[in-house]
This record gives sequence, C-alpha cells and structure tokens, in this order.
Amino acid sequence: MSEIYIGYTFKVSPLQPAVEILIAELGYAGFESFVENEEGVIAYIQKEEWHERILDTIYILSSDEFEISYSFEEIEQTNWNEEWEKNFNPIVVDDLVSVRAPFHEKPDAKFDIIIEPKMSFGTGHHETTHMMIQHILQNDFTNKTVLDMGCGTGVLAILAEKVGASKLDAIDIDNWCYLNSLENVERNNCNHISVYEGDVKLLEGKTYDSIIANINRNILLADIPQYAKSLNTNGSLFLSGFYEQDIPMISEACNKQMLKLDETIQKGQWVSLKFIN
Repeated sequence: MSEIYIGYTFKVSPLQPAVEILIAELGYAGFESFVENEEGVIAYIQKEEWHERILDTIYILSSDEFEISYSFEEIEQTNWNEEWEKNFNPIVVDDLVSVRAPFHEKPDAKFDIIIEPKMSFGTGHHETTHMMIQHILQNDFTNKTVLDMGCGTGVLAILAEKVGASKLDAIDIDNWCYLNSLENVERNNCNHISVYEGDVKLLEGKTYDSIIANINRNILLADIPQYAKSLNTNGSLFLSGFYEQDIPMISEACNKQMLKLDETIQKGQWVSLKFIN
C-alpha cells in the first residue's frame, strides 16, 4: 500500500443530501477514506490511484442545487499522524468509556480504550460511533460472539470484548482500517478479536449473536439480508451511519428479513438502531 495520499477538502452547502451523494460518487471514483465535518467532507485517495481528471465523473460538482468548492494536497502518513495528534482530544461516553490516544493521560473510567486512528474512521467523536458505544454499554455482550462490520479503528470490537464478548470478528474493506485495527487490538491487549480485510462476502457460513455495522445507508441496505442470515436466534443487529429520515428505509429492509426494531438512539440528525430476530 502506498503511504502517500491525496487529500481533497470539500466545502458543501447545504450539507445534506449533498455530502452523502458526494461520498458515494467519490467512492466509485476510487477514494478510500472520508472524514465528515461541519463544512463538508475530506476525502482521501492513494496517490498511485489519482489522476488529474479524477473528479470528471463526480457529477454532483456540476449540480445547480449545491455550492461545492474544494482544494487538495498531498499527504504523507507521518504528516497525517501529526495533524491528528494536534486535533484529537480524549472523549468520555456516559462516564464509563474513555477513548483516547496513547499520549493522553489515563482517565478515571471503567473502560479505557487507546486508539490511534491515523486515516481510519471511528474515534468516538462522530455521533454514530458515540451512539454505538452507548448501545454496547446498554446491552449484555457477556460470552457473545460478535461481528464489527466496517470496523474502522476497531474501537467497537475492542469495547465489546472489554464488556465480556467471547469471540469477535472485525472486518473492513479499507486496507488502512484493517492495518490500524490490528494495531489497536494489540495496543488494547485484546485476545479474542480476529481482524479481516474484505466485505460482506466474508460472512458466508459464519454466524454471530450480535452484529455491529456502522457504515452508510446504501451499503447497509445492500448487506442487511446477509446480516440476517448471519445472525443467531435471539440475536441483535446494531446499525448506524445514517440519518433520522432514513429510518423507514432501514426498518423496511430489516422487516423483510423478520427483524424487529427494538431500540433507537439519536444524536443530532444521526440515529443508531437495534433490531432483534
């Protein structure tokens, strides 16, 4: 894997649904990692995959409905880490879980997770990760088999092991996320997490008591049938990565698989749902 990326900073107005469409189109064009912020999104592509006309197929840039401006720069992995260290602050969720970097002081929290995300998604700062942490705290994972799909930094799998899960798989299609999750699993002294690089095809023939999937709406909609097949009887499916207005669409897809909505957590415009079979 190349260690040099091209980073595009997009400023978008209004934000939605433009950012969601933009991320989808950039993903098809070969961009690998995305960080949403209050102004829009930062997107990253390996330099070896980049070319001068990479944005020619990003049709939303020509839309009259949105104002989108952008700039781009070359980013080396080491530079990214420096930027992240300057901007990353430790967080505490429900006074129980701390998510911090190795250089932060150890806080007084029941579950202390050390994460160095680099270009991976999932530090607990984003609303969706924060809500998934809350779901894990509110549900019994003792001796459960667990899947963390689209694991990013591995933070959710790490917490699930800390609260008692017995066997866990963490899967991400992004090579950077895969490598970063391996590092974070080792850093947090986890012994029951296996990390894999790939997509939903890796689930064939596997079953779990609990499935955690914090991805995006379109991928979830495509993969929910496989999640249902991979869910043990009396299992729980935790979903996030979408907005309040997406709940009917997500619920309909789950209902078709005989999954019932059991819990809802909302933070701003983002939601996280628990379904049971």
